[in-house]
Amino acid sequence: MATTESAALPELTTDDLSRYSRHLILPEVGMEGQQKLKAARVLCVGTGGLGSPLALYLAAAGIGTLGLVDFDVVDASNLQRQIIHSTRDIGRKKLDSAEEKLLALNPAIRIVKHDTMLSSANALDILKDYDIVADGTDNFPTRYLVNDACVLLGKPNVYGSIFRFEGQASVFATEAGPCYRCLYPEPPPPGLVPSCAEGGVLGILPGLVGVIQATEVIKLILGKGESLVGRLLLVDSLNMRFRELKLRKNPECPICGPNPTVTQLIDYQQFCGIVPEAPEEKTLKNGIPQLTVKELKRRIDAGEDVYILDVREPYEYQIAQIGGKLIPQNDVPNRLAEIPRDREIIVQCRSGVRSQRIAELLQQAGYPRVVNLAGGILAWSDEIDPSVQKY
Repeated sequence: MATTESAALPELTTDDLSRYSRHLILPEVGMEGQQKLKAARVLCVGTGGLGSPLALYLAAAGIGTLGLVDFDVVDASNLQRQIIHSTRDIGRKKLDSAEEKLLALNPAIRIVKHDTMLSSANALDILKDYDIVADGTDNFPTRYLVNDACVLLGKPNVYGSIFRFEGQASVFATEAGPCYRCLYPEPPPPGLVPSCAEGGVLGILPGLVGVIQATEVIKLILGKGESLVGRLLLVDSLNMRFRELKLRKNPECPICGPNPTVTQLIDYQQFCGIVPEAPEEKTLKNGIPQLTVKELKRRIDAGEDVYILDVREPYEYQIAQIGGKLIPQNDVPNRLAEIPRDREIIVQCRSGVRSQRIAELLQQAGYPRVVNLAGGILAWSDEIDPSVQKY
């Protein structure tokens, strides 16, 4: 699936001939193939775990125009996997950090920075100027947004995702194959699938999946080989196994089917069940009172004998803790006998998400006084005690 016409291909400079000599001697690439790479315009959505190796290898390969979408800043916790950033970049915009590294690697390419959160309001305008979109995002609303925008614009969507030790890759939104909605017609309920921040991720895994994405981008530009269109590649890095699932277009798909019902971009936060927090939810969420870290600190300082239930994993407890009884979330249903029913139970975790679910479970199990520590360990570190390690 070539993306450019040979008549419009740019000439290769003397520096190009030297830099890409190992490409030029490949019959599948050659002079014309390298010219196609130079003429290509690729958008990388995200410059994090997947976007780092993806952008680096595309820049090294000679992609002429590389667009980057990101609005985040570099955090120390990113450096374990986001190899385009370095220690001195902490606190710096990821876009600026990534641009610097990419131009240092290949100063001949053009970098276009989109310093914004991709949304239904701007996605079509941003994506329309590119030949191929590579999705390196880590959340469901943006994945569905990228997919739908690619279908509406007729752009290939080179998809990748990662979690813990496992990853996925495919090519969606082409005329010949299915789209992301064909594979996942409905998003999972909010909070059911932990983020990498909650579940963790092997630092090397996004390198594996990001390089697969970069390979698929280059193959699409060259029009060579067998792409992942119609195939979902599953990566199990812990056991080093690769499996493949055949994918088919869903004839009932609301975006790429013959009778689409989604003909414009929608509210993807709402589609994924993520609704803006109402003012009353700051104190009560799904029937569970929300306790701030400042109020908990006040109560502890006042000498109250508070009961804190920490539902994180033991390895998290070793990293940081503010006291309390540790019962990992998956063990709680089988260890209810250890949790007193005659006291107020303050449930806490890293960010307040898992603890909210367990607080709801305890309430359903008949515990009369259950509250959730809003923000969890992260909020405690930010607002009470910076010496408590964030992770």
